[in-house]
Parts: sequence; structure tokens; C-alpha cells
Amino acid sequence: MDCKEDLLIEEVCKLYDQISSLDTLKPCENVNTLFTKLVLTCMPPSPIDVTKLTTKVQEIRSKLIRLCGEAEGHLESHYSTIIASYINPLNNLNIFPYYSNYLKLSLLEFNILTNHSTNVPKKIAFIGSGPLPLTSIVLATKHLKNTIFHNYDIDPLANSKASCLISSDLDLSKRMVFHTNDIMDVSNGLKEYEVVYLAALVGMNVEEKNRIIDHLAKYMAPGALLMLRSAHGARAFLYPVVDTNDLGGFEVLSVFHPMDEVINSVVIARKYPMVLLPNKCCSDEVQAFKPLSNHGNNMIEELVVEEN
Repeated sequence: MDCKEDLLIEEVCKLYDQISSLDTLKPCENVNTLFTKLVLTCMPPSPIDVTKLTTKVQEIRSKLIRLCGEAEGHLESHYSTIIASYINPLNNLNIFPYYSNYLKLSLLEFNILTNHSTNVPKKIAFIGSGPLPLTSIVLATKHLKNTIFHNYDIDPLANSKASCLISSDLDLSKRMVFHTNDIMDVSNGLKEYEVVYLAALVGMNVEEKNRIIDHLAKYMAPGALLMLRSAHGARAFLYPVVDTNDLGGFEVLSVFHPMDEVINSVVIARKYPMVLLPNKCCSDEVQAFKPLSNHGNNMIEELVVEEN
């Protein structure tokens, strides 16, 4: 590990010590300052591989991701309440300090989706939509103006706040549905969606994330697309990393690593279609089609995207 990586880890650990000692993670000057420093520290492109960190730093990273998730939840809830207080909430989304990031990320994801889909999706599910479902709102208002969005969150208060944001918009209130569910309790309903988004902080560690991905692989419609948010390099101190080797049941199509202020990487995968294969012992049975082994990870298009 080189000197730059040592300095990066030292700075991240120092910020973790400060953040973990805070009395609250709700928005305030001290919280905002520390998390801004953390993001700016982790944002520059870095070759660091977080899977090769020491056990101690791995533990700090795991705890830091959970702290980031908690702080992000408080921040979104705070601004959702403020924005909902306006007569036209959707005209005031730019009050949220990271709104421009969501505009860029949503455009990136829409372009990726368009590259891998011949049809405009009629129904999309977003898992982990939260109190400020900006991705669904931006996609619905700017890119997919006839698509219905089903937003899933385990927190009823988050869904209540999110519903308030779109309730005054006649079009969006018809196309945005909110479900208070643990996605692990949703089974056959997942077959309705041509595209499923999985938020970065749904599944805080590898085990949790993989359980959810396995569940989606079991119940999503054959041929449906899965959009996952991941992290790359030092940004993996902020968000969990999705290992494409863990996407059993899916064909990984592309991986994108932005290098600007959009923090999340984007992975798009397709649920293997089901085909009829002859069986020597009995009648035809339905099996999952998988491409030949030599068409595996070597065929994944992995791009580093830098927005101007």
C-alpha cells in the first residue's frame, strides 16, 4: 500500500473517530462539516481496494457505512419536511443540497437503462426509496413520463413523508405508489416490474446485500433488469460495494464508475430468462438459461465515466 493510500486511510479513520463520538447525526453545523469532509476525502479517484484492508480498518469501514446511512436518513427526512411545507413541493426540490447529484445520477442511470432495454418500462420498483425519493421523482418527471413507480421502504414514516411531497401533483400522485414493506416479504409481486432499483444502503454489508439479491433473483420476472448502486475505490468507505460475482441468477451487463461528484457506481444486470429444455427422464421442464462460462465476467463492460 502506497503513501497516498496510507494517508487516505489515516484521514478516514480520524473522521470516523470524530463522527462516531457525535451526540446526534441529525443535520447541524458540526454534523454537516464532518460528513462534507468525509465525502471530499473519499471522492477523488483512488486505486484502493477495500477488500484488502486490515481487519481493524474493515471494521471501521463497516461502522462508518452504517453511520453514513443513518446520517443520510436524517438529512433526507429533514429536507423532505421542509420541501413539503411549500405550496408546490416539486418546484423546490433544489433546496436539498445534493439535488444536482441526483439529477446527474438519474440521467446516467436512464442512459444506461436505455442502452440495455428496447422498451420503455411500464412499471419500475425502487427498493429503499426513503422520505425523499428523488430518483423516482426525477425519473418520473424528466425521463419516464408515462411509467408507474412503486416505491418500497420498510419505514412507514418515510413513506408518509414521501407521499406528502407528490400529493399535490395530479400526474405524479397517480404514477407514484408507496409500499411499507420489507422487500424480503415481497415475493410474487416483484414479477410485475420490468426494472427494479436497489438503493445503495439497502443491505449494509455483503451478507445482507446478497440475501436481498438472491431474493430478487428468485422472484423477479425473467428478463427483468436490476439496477444496483455500488461504490468504487475510496468511495467504498461511504457505501457498500456490490461484487458482480455475487449476482447469481443475473447476467451482469455493465458497470459504471463515475469520477465526478456523483458518488455511486451503477451496476445493471438482467434476470436470466426461462427457457424450455428437454429432460431425458420426464417432460420438458423450465430451467434458467445461463450463457456459456467463457461469456462470463470477461464480457462485462466496465467503464469509468467522468461527466463534464
